[in-house]
Amino acid sequence: MEVGKLNAEYRNETGKQAVRRLRAAGKIPAICYGGTGEPLPLALDPSALLKSLDPVKKTNTVLSLTVAGGPPGSESVTVMVRDYQKDAIRGNVTHADFIRVDLTKPVHATVPIVLTGKSEGVKLGGIMHQVIRILAITCTPDKIPAKLEIDVTNLGMNEALHVRDVKLGEGVKAAVDGGSTICAVTAPKAEKEAAPAAEAAPAEGAAAAAPAAGGEKKEGEKAAAGGDKKAAAPAKEGGKK
Repeated sequence: MEVGKLNAEYRNETGKQAVRRLRAAGKIPAICYGGTGEPLPLALDPSALLKSLDPVKKTNTVLSLTVAGGPPGSESVTVMVRDYQKDAIRGNVTHADFIRVDLTKPVHATVPIVLTGKSEGVKLGGIMHQVIRILAITCTPDKIPAKLEIDVTNLGMNEALHVRDVKLGEGVKAAVDGGSTICAVTAPKAEKEAAPAAEAAPAEGAAAAAPAAGGEKKEGEKAAAGGDKKAAAPAKEGGKK
């Protein structure tokens, strides 16, 4: 198992002013908690933190954290990154949370799910919907997979794959309900909407025909009326003469 290495300093000062001075010096505040020890306020280099993480496992990387200036027993701690915050504009790391881990005890972690292969349902024109992209699991730190690859080749039309269908590694358990859907293949919406549209078409055509017929009748009546008026005019002129 690859174990990253990271150096940090124990923080004796806390508060906003202390944090400002810390960040002005190019470092960030951090905290280490969990296990049987007391929480450790730390200061560290944010770029060193990112470099210590495995590029594939990322925050699932187990780190050997060396703490300078801390209380007795805190000189070296085995940890994992629980979370870290970034500046919304600049994107640089502004704070980090570490949790102590025991390599012999299960921990909670999340791993990405990657679908492989082209399912039979998709070949028939279906659409693949991936519901779960990150799966929560529990296992010892050394067994956390970098990712879960799931072959969906045999997934047919209107079929789904659930958490309980996935074969996880030895000692790895899902931390969500086994009936949760990971992905499903459904028929295209266009096919579902075609039938209702076809049924509605004749009714719309009939409705459109009625006004047209009425319009022609009115135009005929107007023409006839116009003809009567024109015919009557010469008769009046003839009477005057």
